Amino acid sequence: MTQTQNKNLLELDANAFASNFNKNGFTVKHNLVNHPLLALPRLIELSKVLPATSVEYNSGKVGINQDPNATPRTGLSIEETLRRIEEESSWLVLKNVEQDPEYKALLDACLDEIQVHSEAIAPGMTKREAFIFVSSAGSTTPYHIDPEYNFLLQIRGTKSMCVFNEKDRVVLTEEQIENSLTGAHRNLTFKDEFQERGIIFDLPPGVGLHVPVNAPHWVKNGNEVSISLSITFQNPSNDRRRAIYQFNAGLRKRGLKPTPFGKSPLRDSIKFNVYRIARRAKLVRN
Repeated sequence: MTQTQNKNLLELDANAFASNFNKNGFTVKHNLVNHPLLALPRLIELSKVLPATSVEYNSGKVGINQDPNATPRTGLSIEETLRRIEEESSWLVLKNVEQDPEYKALLDACLDEIQVHSEAIAPGMTKREAFIFVSSAGSTTPYHIDPEYNFLLQIRGTKSMCVFNEKDRVVLTEEQIENSLTGAHRNLTFKDEFQERGIIFDLPPGVGLHVPVNAPHWVKNGNEVSISLSITFQNPSNDRRRAIYQFNAGLRKRGLKPTPFGKSPLRDSIKFNVYRIARRAKLVRN
């Protein structure tokens, strides 16, 4: 019996969770450091069975402000990238690892523990997904946003994550959110003056970080190979939010200046209902 079978996978503080969930970044402890599914040899095997569309990899020599269209490659295969991760500067993510039954069971076990705390705040957990990041010493993940509720759990190595407030319109505009939810790349333009507005979290093995929906962030690895597990989910409230932003994007393309999400509950309700009708009529994509 493994260590992780003897105790909870996550150690969650109820008060910290209730105060900060989807508002601020906050750290959690976990007991997954020695989990066999997250060891490098097992990840190499996983990479062989995942669809090619579920693996993204490139050189680790990128900047915080990396242009996604100019991201350097290494010329290595997926398997070579993982096997040579200590000697070749690389960055790799295995996406939707819940496609494998063993990883789905691990994801569900973790999120079941989170749902105990999240359900009262963000009810109706849906679309459970997991991503595993493997990256070389000193590599960088550029400044970007993600559309899910996210807990990133550090398994091996160390990294620093700088998280910014999603509501801070100096670092993140309405248009950037709209664009990210209508097909634009996740990377954003970073300006040096943003830095003082972020909070840096140092993550050793056994510590994780909650990143609120659409909170901009960048990541910098420490001096050794890093393995991280990202567990994410959605819920009906976030689906509604996304739909309203997509509706606003459509209005903006027509030359209008839509009222930002959250400024007018009545307008948000009208937009969401129109969006749902249009989706049912197949006038917009889900």
